[in-house]
Amino acid sequence: MKSNKILSSVLTAALLLSVGATSALAIGGASGPVSYKAAGKLGAIAMNPYKVAPLTAVIMNGGYNVTDVKVTVKGKEGGGIDIKYAPSDNAVRLHGGIPVWGLYPEYQNTVEVSYKRNGEAMSETYKIYGPAVYMPGPGNNQVGTLPKANVVKMDPKFKDRLYFVNHIIRASTPDSGQAVWNHPVGGAMEWDNEPYNWVIDANGDIRWYMKADEIRDPSNIYEKGNMMGFQQTKDGAMLFGMGQRYMKYDLMGREIFDRRLPLSYIDFSHHIEQTPKGTYLIRVASADAKRRDGKNVRSVRDVIIEVDESGKVVDEWKIYDILDPYRDNNVLAMDQGAVCLNVDASLAGQTTNKESLEDPNAAFGDVAGVGLGRNWAHINSVNYDPADDSIVLSVRHQGAAVKIGRDHKIKWILGSHEGWGEKFKPYLLQPVDSKGNKIVCESEGSKCPGYLSDKGGFDWTWTQHTAYVVPQKSKPGKTALTVFDNGDSRGMEQPALPTMKYSRAVEYIIDEKKMTVEQVWEYGKDRGFDWYSPITSVVEYQPARDTMFIYSATAGLGKFLIGEGDTEPILNEIEDGTQNVKVEIRFTGMGGSIGYRALPIDINQAFK
Repeated sequence: MKSNKILSSVLTAALLLSVGATSALAIGGASGPVSYKAAGKLGAIAMNPYKVAPLTAVIMNGGYNVTDVKVTVKGKEGGGIDIKYAPSDNAVRLHGGIPVWGLYPEYQNTVEVSYKRNGEAMSETYKIYGPAVYMPGPGNNQVGTLPKANVVKMDPKFKDRLYFVNHIIRASTPDSGQAVWNHPVGGAMEWDNEPYNWVIDANGDIRWYMKADEIRDPSNIYEKGNMMGFQQTKDGAMLFGMGQRYMKYDLMGREIFDRRLPLSYIDFSHHIEQTPKGTYLIRVASADAKRRDGKNVRSVRDVIIEVDESGKVVDEWKIYDILDPYRDNNVLAMDQGAVCLNVDASLAGQTTNKESLEDPNAAFGDVAGVGLGRNWAHINSVNYDPADDSIVLSVRHQGAAVKIGRDHKIKWILGSHEGWGEKFKPYLLQPVDSKGNKIVCESEGSKCPGYLSDKGGFDWTWTQHTAYVVPQKSKPGKTALTVFDNGDSRGMEQPALPTMKYSRAVEYIIDEKKMTVEQVWEYGKDRGFDWYSPITSVVEYQPARDTMFIYSATAGLGKFLIGEGDTEPILNEIEDGTQNVKVEIRFTGMGGSIGYRALPIDINQAFK
């Protein structure tokens, strides 16, 4: 009897629930997913919406039409710096709401926004926590997650500056160098180290970083490699590459494209840039090249390609067919302790010899040497000159900047005259002073009046980086060019003491009709060994601020190589044409990383 009552009660309850549910459906009641709760007057907050930039967020539009947005990410109490930007209506539509960029890590950020919601003006304040920075590191001898940016000098007019920094872990990690190219042999694929990519404000505080393991996969040879060559394009996005790929992401972490190199080419590194025509110039190497002795090899850092927006190859420059891959003067003079990212303190101050370079059985691959299949050129930048549709290369291991036309013919060579064959001599630039008088350089043209002098004067660039045309300062027939003169092999030799080495940021004016070159400005020589960067680094004119931006990216590495210190990169902005330092930031606690490049970024450009 008792069991019948229980059964009757259960059936009655089930019937009531069924009727209730039917009634709810009939009147449009809730069944299925429950709508999210808004964080403010719009929608929910999506943290790190694209998985690549953890210090970003989107305040979702909540189904409203959101326009006329302004954002301020407030600086920390006690002198923090506000980041202000006005994302366009298109940017708001793209990201599904208000993009928030520049959160401090491990901090509850105050974010002020104003906007129109369905035409009605509104403003509100959000509290958004930025998570801690996580970067894969070597662990051993690491003192922090990222290097510390110490602000030495900051002109008040530069307090709105944001600097993107690109470092690469120097210390060996278990997933680096797992593979090399074979059949044909050679190339530079074995370079595969974790990147540190982040943005600091003018206080040196971290305001953005890239979670690169969302892009890289060291277990896949087509998704590994050193991330390098970052440039901010006109649309505000970041263009860069790694190994067998080149890619473009916006500063919210959204992928625009991520492409494998065309199959004829391998081993991107160092430099990629977009031309005014919308094409991309990329420093690569040949996937299969025929040597004069009949051997097939993969070449090393000596090919430039141009691709269009769809990735189609529209031109190529095989530099091993244009220059002389057997010119060995500068290679013989280089310090083997620091050859690009290959840093070996046991070889500091040592040079190689002609017998080793000319050994027909010497290994192919990314080794300093001569001939196709070895690192005879080490091109570390390619820059487009719109004045005559040409490219300018920094050919590090030749100690020269070289301009080459669309016809693949040399226009000029800026570098020591020593060791060039007869067919190249007509292209060697003649140094002149400010009055056009010829400057005589001794030792077959390698030692000029500015060689190891503290009184100025002309000098060539040595194992240089970033030979960039300055269109704003060029005139018809006269090209303004900036170069970071690293300074190794200066005068085609190693100095008596390593502490005599120095680096320079230098500007030249090249008269392409008279085939002359005048040095018009330099910075860094008087800072000596402390500012010396044996490898990497950049100098680039900033027209909006009328400054030279300089990153001496391996300052201190010279001290490390002789056991007297560690790498402490130095970032500067210098008033153009002067020695007036507007900005100086010194990085310490490198955490096993090595500096490559840095650049100012424009956050408003990123949200056009």
